[in-house]
Amino acid sequence: MASAHAIPSLDEQFEFTAESKRRIFIGLGVGVALVAIGAYLLASGAGSHGHDAHATAHGAGAHEAHEGGHHAYKWTNRLWANVWLNAIYFTGAAVTGMFVMSYNYLAQAGWSVSFKRVSEAMPAYLPFMGAVVLAVFFIAGHDLFHWTHPELYDKASPEFDPIINGKKGFLNMPFYVGRIIAYFGLWYFLWLKLRNFSLQEDLYGGTDYYEKSIKFGTAFLLVFGVTSSTSAWDFVMSIDTHWFSTMFGWYTLASWHVTGLAIITLTVVMLKERGYMQWVNESHLHDLGKFMFAFTIFWTYVWFAQFMLIYYANLPEETIYYRERFSGYGGIYRTPFLVNILLCFVFPFLILMTRDAKRTHIILKLAAWCIIVGHYFDFYNNIMPGTVGEHGGFGPMEFGMILIFASGFVWSLYSQLAKANLIPKNHPMLEETLHHDI
Repeated sequence: MASAHAIPSLDEQFEFTAESKRRIFIGLGVGVALVAIGAYLLASGAGSHGHDAHATAHGAGAHEAHEGGHHAYKWTNRLWANVWLNAIYFTGAAVTGMFVMSYNYLAQAGWSVSFKRVSEAMPAYLPFMGAVVLAVFFIAGHDLFHWTHPELYDKASPEFDPIINGKKGFLNMPFYVGRIIAYFGLWYFLWLKLRNFSLQEDLYGGTDYYEKSIKFGTAFLLVFGVTSSTSAWDFVMSIDTHWFSTMFGWYTLASWHVTGLAIITLTVVMLKERGYMQWVNESHLHDLGKFMFAFTIFWTYVWFAQFMLIYYANLPEETIYYRERFSGYGGIYRTPFLVNILLCFVFPFLILMTRDAKRTHIILKLAAWCIIVGHYFDFYNNIMPGTVGEHGGFGPMEFGMILIFASGFVWSLYSQLAKANLIPKNHPMLEETLHHDI
């Protein structure tokens, strides 16, 4: 077992205080109140963008008018679209904790052991998000997903769509629901195994649990290598059923990953500022900053490559996706589109460029918040145009839903942090992480 000479004690428990719980409950209550206000405004006809059918078809393109025009919009569509948006966003944040754990196990990395408990705590939110995703699909799937309407597959129907009919081998209700259950079931099962090995290692030491963790972490990476793409197709790309991108799986993984890294960094810095995790030094923070910086650039590369190839090809069935977001629906998605680029790339890139920036708490927190907020806009722009179209916007509904899901995520994270020692004191790489210096 590693010695404790580098820090005062290897025993440190996170306390999920009554004050923290009270603040989370306040956030949750405010979120519920805002959603209620937003629902009232939408139900009464206020707070939504209205354009006539001709303007919608002209701004978004005839393709969109065909794909969504014959299904009447209800104000509840925006409610369920917001639930879906936040569920997918926080699903990615949660599963990224498992992703980070797994590739660090496979790489046998020592530096990340100092904050392993943070990434280890994040996937506990997955079953809640899985339940929400399934519930929304069963309750509002016909309103959010055009492909779920049976008349599209009936050749005798005037609504028959040969393009969507050609995708029915993949996009059909039983197979879709089965995939959702498989995603969350596999991710959560593998996390439970790694979590159990980690806790057992704390009790008994040795290298057996570490070696088992490497095997199960590698298994997760193999599973996630496939399901990260297929889940992106199911959760997001299938909303715009006619459109597709061969890069979309990588694009969504990049967005989820950098969001999760930002949450890990923000949590570690905030814990340090509250007196916890003093073994995390400037070198650890520097590496976390480098990870955020690097994968911000990676996300931007995938974003630009996808955009540039579609723009250059100028095929109507592909460019409609971006035209909707630039000029469709009266231009209501143009501002979120541009804010997305600023927060997801420009600001983090400039903020984290220097060595000192990656070692400074306030700058790391600023960059992390830019990424967290920016990638919410990223998913907003991917999901909302295809689900609510001209009726999208930002109001009490959107802010309230973010508060509800974020409060639940923080509660889940804090609860898991409180259940284990904040540093895995019998981890074989503990000595290396305590002396990490770059």
